[in-house]
Amino acid sequence: MRNVVVHMGLSLDGFFEGPDRDISWHKVDEELHQHFNEELATRSAFLEGRVTYELMEEYWPGADQDPDNPAVMQEFAGIWRTVPKIVFSRTLQEVGPNATLRAEVDPDEIRALKQQPGGDMTVGGVDLVETFRRLDLVDEYRLYVMPVVIGRGRRLFESADTPTDLDLLEERRFGNGVVMLRYAVRR
Repeated sequence: MRNVVVHMGLSLDGFFEGPDRDISWHKVDEELHQHFNEELATRSAFLEGRVTYELMEEYWPGADQDPDNPAVMQEFAGIWRTVPKIVFSRTLQEVGPNATLRAEVDPDEIRALKQQPGGDMTVGGVDLVETFRRLDLVDEYRLYVMPVVIGRGRRLFESADTPTDLDLLEERRFGNGVVMLRYAVRR
């Protein structure tokens, strides 16, 4: 059985992005990026909203062709191309290689995907994360708390209106001060 995992960087005050989609404050150094590569290379699918997909697709497919990029970034370019993607969008008409398009989240389809063998699936994009949370499709949260307070932007759980009980499975501190908190949804 595969889990749906939210994999998200946050400021200490709960924002995943600042004004104008700014994420320059994310503290992703070589150690943290290598951790991301190790985690994400095992995924059986990236489940993404349109905005996240377009941002990732704009940069990562060819990032390993730039000799100035560090080895960990070049490695992630290959991971990005290899891992299948399901993109949820009502406006996109087509997606790139190794990606399929869905107009909306079908909870039965996601539950069927979860029953298949293989690695966990990562859901990305705050609106899509909220949809998955509301439909009780999220199994785990891997939140990377950055050692910064940004004061304003978009919060990860800004539209959550009901409590979700969680069990702490793991915590890990990285050399740059980032702390990963891994929670399972209690059912």
